[in-house]
Amino acid sequence: MKLYSTNNKSLKISFKEAVFNSFPTDKGLYMPVKIPQISEEFLQNITKCSLQEIALEAASSLIGEDIPKQDLKNIVEDAINFEVPLVSLYDQLGVLELFHGPSLAFKDFGARFMSRIMSYLSNSKDKTLDILVATSGDTGGAVALGFLGVKGTRVTILYPKGKVSEIQKQQLTTNGQNIRALEVEGTFDDCQAMVKEAFNDAELNSRFRLTSANSINIARLIPQTFYYIYAYAQAKRNNKNNIVFVVPSGNFGNIGAGLLAYKMGLPVKHFIAATNVNDTVPQYLKKGLYTPKPSIQTLSNAMDVGNPSNWVRIMDLFDNNIENIRKTISAYSYTDEDTLIGINELYEKYKYIACPHTAVAYLAAKNHFNPLNYTIFLSTAHPCKFIDVYPKNLKDKIEIPEQVKQLEKKKSLAHSLKNNFSDFKDFLLSN
Repeated sequence: MKLYSTNNKSLKISFKEAVFNSFPTDKGLYMPVKIPQISEEFLQNITKCSLQEIALEAASSLIGEDIPKQDLKNIVEDAINFEVPLVSLYDQLGVLELFHGPSLAFKDFGARFMSRIMSYLSNSKDKTLDILVATSGDTGGAVALGFLGVKGTRVTILYPKGKVSEIQKQQLTTNGQNIRALEVEGTFDDCQAMVKEAFNDAELNSRFRLTSANSINIARLIPQTFYYIYAYAQAKRNNKNNIVFVVPSGNFGNIGAGLLAYKMGLPVKHFIAATNVNDTVPQYLKKGLYTPKPSIQTLSNAMDVGNPSNWVRIMDLFDNNIENIRKTISAYSYTDEDTLIGINELYEKYKYIACPHTAVAYLAAKNHFNPLNYTIFLSTAHPCKFIDVYPKNLKDKIEIPEQVKQLEKKKSLAHSLKNNFSDFKDFLLSN
């Protein structure tokens, strides 16, 4: 697999280089030179395939030239070893549950697959791989668990102080070993900016072997295509057609993976990006002007992103043509008040308890509903991660998984960090 930078299509690098460098020096993002197509035969027989079989087929078509199929099979079966059920709420509406992995969030797909890919591609003689990651909530926990104890790696996670839930914070800060957590006095965008600046700092790059575990890394994007294809397979098993995906969106890596699957030939009728009041993309699709802005804290904190990094990938998939994008993608934004209404409505109508991000996706699904389509909205996190959001009648009904109960017994190991790059750089150099 060869990749180019979205800022320089003449650049051609290998998959291994893209995984370990993660962020081109020209500040673009890596994209495949050629997008392989899902075979018609595979699509015709897809209802018979398991998640792991679908994941192997997708991974092989994208990176089969770089990793032998049997090795890829081992990676897939080790990384993607949990269920991804499509739960039907009624005939034309379903919810895809992506929170059954170790960190209880959809980020487990990317983090677990990427950690194993990096371990596979690393040479034992290489320097320690320093993985930098900014998180608005769920990414950090998934990366921490995905890389915990992986030899030859050291993970530094930056998260915004007071802007992640208590369970998310525990998942980020209680691991120790090769996982370090930095609590930043700022927003997710500030954390993300510091990580990006580190990749462009000559001294840091001479001292360390830096890479990213954020969704800017191509190894995070690839495994997220798996569950879109698997959701399609589950829908087809139930004779559903005209599939529409509704994706809660913050940094736009999740919907970006769905659109990559679409460009690979997955028969999807439409995509809907559902955001909170951090509505840079909905405003762009409405007005035609892309205007990033400071992020605003909301109940759906993993989507509190004012300048989504992965939007450039989506623009690239559609040749930077807004009219082409509008044909395939719609976008809606909702307030916290709307989100709480969505949570209550899902329970009252369907006895379904959703996290705030999932509720935002439900509202967009409802807003765009067409009885001729089968609409699937993505549930990205277990509701227990946002327990303080719910009224008492719902809070009492949320089952707390055992791994969360164990977190409460652990001590936080986070370091405090001011919102400036020089302090972050000093931390890296002195630790």
